[in-house]
Amino acid sequence: MKLIPSLSFNGRCRAAFDFYRQCLGAQSGECMTWGESPMANEMSPDLHDKVMHTSLSVGDFELMGSDSPPEHYQKPQGLSVVITTDDVAKAEHIFQALAENGQIQMPMQETFWAARFGMLIDQFDIPWMVNCDKTVE
Repeated sequence: MKLIPSLSFNGRCRAAFDFYRQCLGAQSGECMTWGESPMANEMSPDLHDKVMHTSLSVGDFELMGSDSPPEHYQKPQGLSVVITTDDVAKAEHIFQALAENGQIQMPMQETFWAARFGMLIDQFDIPWMVNCDKTVE
């Protein structure tokens, strides 16, 4: 079994996933627009250039995304995408990259459970947590 988060966007999925690939050093996955899908005739022409499905991968982790039809889009609530690493410099770099034009909710800092931890909402309204585990000695 494999759990794969899938993020919904209001027309900005392609830009978001291009941004995430850059921030995370991720590999591109497949991408299909609503206009390229077998459902193209059922969808509004305004959606034809929007993303029906895309993905990226970092190591064994996969993230999916799509542009929701406007009547079905809801801003994300009650969840965060969590990135965990054991490299402080990498955690700080990823946090700063994702924070570009976003809103930092908790600055990257040492906590009782982590060498570094921070929370933000990126420029695409997606909540993230970046965690760098403390080294066990």
